Amino acid sequence: MGDGTEADRLLGRAASGDEEARSRLLELHRDRLWRMVAVRLDRRVAARVDPSDIVQETLAEAAAGLADYARLRPLPLYPWLRQIAWDRLIAVHRRHISAEARSVRREEEAGPGLPEGSVLALADRLVAAGSSPSRRASRNEVRRLVREAIDRLSPTDREVLVLRHLEGLDTVEIAALLGISPEAVRTRHVRAIEHLRHRLAPGVLE
Repeated sequence: MGDGTEADRLLGRAASGDEEARSRLLELHRDRLWRMVAVRLDRRVAARVDPSDIVQETLAEAAAGLADYARLRPLPLYPWLRQIAWDRLIAVHRRHISAEARSVRREEEAGPGLPEGSVLALADRLVAAGSSPSRRASRNEVRRLVREAIDRLSPTDREVLVLRHLEGLDTVEIAALLGISPEAVRTRHVRAIEHLRHRLAPGVLE
């Protein structure tokens, strides 16, 4: 995550036409955007599409619209960049899964779902580092239980967990993306974790 003061300074220069500042500003967020795309990319598409290509297209579009962004500031910078990447990710999924059943396409109107590998990665992130799941069940069984508990969360609560623990967004960024207050983000995060703890053996979650 780039330093806010540096980002603000670079944004001011970039909005005035400084090409070097614009490039440096956007590069601050390349790795985070790549992680987001990699987390969300459907396995059916991942074999044909490189996350780096989507990120590069995102940064090119952002560069072209940076002056307007600097004037309007509709979102903090990273959530704005992420929204551009998200729109491109949706377009890629629709293009490459166009031959799938109509019901599958309808499910993806709101955007790609979370691939199985990313769900398991989220489960691994949430399992306490110091827990001893082998005393209660195999590692795979713990992952299965956490995954099932995650699936039972409301879509927004589940998204809060994904944004925080897989994409690495902070509370203010999550709030901007979801259109809720930072306090609501904190409340939903606590509620989601408590929901998972209620369904799992003591000590399994952080």
